[in-house]
Amino acid sequence: PAQAGPMVNKDSVNPGSQISMKGTPLSLMGTPIIVGKPLPPAVLTDAKKMKGVDLSMEKGSVLFLSIVPSLDTAVCDAQTHYLGEEGDRLPPSIRRITISRDTPFAQNRFAKEAKLEDIRYLSDYKEGEFGRSAGLLIDDLRLLARTVILVDKQGIVRYIQVVPELTNLPDMEAAFEQAILLDKEN
Repeated sequence: PAQAGPMVNKDSVNPGSQISMKGTPLSLMGTPIIVGKPLPPAVLTDAKKMKGVDLSMEKGSVLFLSIVPSLDTAVCDAQTHYLGEEGDRLPPSIRRITISRDTPFAQNRFAKEAKLEDIRYLSDYKEGEFGRSAGLLIDDLRLLARTVILVDKQGIVRYIQVVPELTNLPDMEAAFEQAILLDKEN
């Protein structure tokens, strides 16, 4: 029987450890982020404004970070559509952000074609600084591991799911539930 899209993976591995792609092991480089610690500083490029952004400096809102290897793949497309369409159920105070190593131009094209322009797109295309700062840069591919990170209003990481198999989706529903709970806290 045909599958209805990519499989959702409820498991997680630690940042800085190892994931797989169709069974082939891939190492994650960088300093692993940790739940309960501040989001580490790293400059990303805002696709719309073409300006540097450091999410560790953005306080006052819950940040829902949906991290994908490349928007031009089916699973990343599905993950981003889920964040954009199903994410409309989240309170508007939760900031939905997609991060990838795609160029800002590719991110803008994707947003326009997919009609998902209510998500903020940030690119780690230059040096992979964000990926390294979080332990999410895939060594061989130099892409980001498929991950969901929730950051509370004080800039503290409260939830991480690093999907163990790159071709699977994260458990977006579990992340939505956590984001709503975080948003209710002060």
